[in-house]
Amino acid sequence: MRRLLLDVSPLRQDRDYRWLWAGQLVSNIGRQATLIALPYQLYVLTGSPLAVGALAAVTFVALLLFALPGGAVADAYERRRLMILTQVGLAATSLLLAAIATMPAPPLPAIYAVAFAATAVSTVDGPARRAALPRLVPPERLPAAIVLQQVNIQACSVVGPAIGGLLIAAVGVAAAYLFDAVTFVAAIGAAFAIAPLPLLGRAVRPGWTAVAEGLRFVRRMPLILSTFVIDLAAMIFGLPVALFPMLALQTFHGGAATLGLLTAAPAAGALIGSLTTGWVGGVRFQGRAVLAAVFVWGAAIIAFGLVVVALPLALLCLAVAGAADVISAVFRGTITQVATPDPLRGRLSALQLLVVTGGPRLGDVEATVVAALTSAQFSVLSGGLLCLAGVAFVAWRFPQLAAYDARQPPPLPHEGVSSRTAEA
Repeated sequence: MRRLLLDVSPLRQDRDYRWLWAGQLVSNIGRQATLIALPYQLYVLTGSPLAVGALAAVTFVALLLFALPGGAVADAYERRRLMILTQVGLAATSLLLAAIATMPAPPLPAIYAVAFAATAVSTVDGPARRAALPRLVPPERLPAAIVLQQVNIQACSVVGPAIGGLLIAAVGVAAAYLFDAVTFVAAIGAAFAIAPLPLLGRAVRPGWTAVAEGLRFVRRMPLILSTFVIDLAAMIFGLPVALFPMLALQTFHGGAATLGLLTAAPAAGALIGSLTTGWVGGVRFQGRAVLAAVFVWGAAIIAFGLVVVALPLALLCLAVAGAADVISAVFRGTITQVATPDPLRGRLSALQLLVVTGGPRLGDVEATVVAALTSAQFSVLSGGLLCLAGVAFVAWRFPQLAAYDARQPPPLPHEGVSSRTAEA
């Protein structure tokens, strides 16, 4: 049972990781409250779904503009200090949103501007946090630490919106933003509690030269590139979240409750999958595990498309897909962290952020366009099949993924990596 259940050894044995994980747990709950308060506030103010869509567009533009430069910043400065500064900045944006919410007529441009700024700050915070992880735990506990990060995210995705919804209903939108701002105190305190994370090797000047160096590194490391490509294949073709409203209303003949069940099923599967991952640290060929997990994801989406006449079976398929997705995420994250030298981890984490965030948005477009031309069920089935084709393509085009041995990390490329990176 110990080998099956969640491995919590990083929380027991690695003091700094324990501090950072606990602080992130508290602040993530608050952040989820803001993530539901923003679209709710915009819809109440305007009565238009286009206002909510504009919020997604604004934050996505901020991500595209700042993600790669943010990764360069994460590689240029001491990461503990960056985490403190970015958490302070994010807390300030939540306080600004709370202040705007108390106005008699909250101006929409101000709300969008603060959301844009918060996303820009997070493009530095996320890469700095991810890049710090291999410095906080030894290599043998890195897979378990990444699993615990997933547990943190999934648990907060369940608890945070519930708290936010209760606060909005009982006190108002401003209360949800204030709650978020207060929870950042835990994240800031946790960052102060850990040891400094000095740069390894000489500092890199943030800028487009540093960004280009990170892109060259990925191009010359097909192992890392393969983890990005297979995730894009899964998210673009095999993620039918945008179809859930149509399926809930037209296929399952339900309403908001059915939509909630469809949306929650993958997250529930991911959380259960995370809690049964004590075995991941013993997996030697982690690339094969990625291929297998994404294959299961695609097969589960196909099964979901075939059983749309029975809601319980459909929910079970989505839960299986969610569990497979979290396994894929753990091994992809482990491979990327181990195969990347520390001076480049911020930039690689930024690229990973772009893939993880941009893939689902492209998937929404793909799924809805195919559904408009054919049907929602055909869109789900064809997407699952294309996902399996993507797995086959990655296995053929990138044999390095299946051959990857966790006991023998790949050597650095001879070209495209600066002397300071190779030296570190």
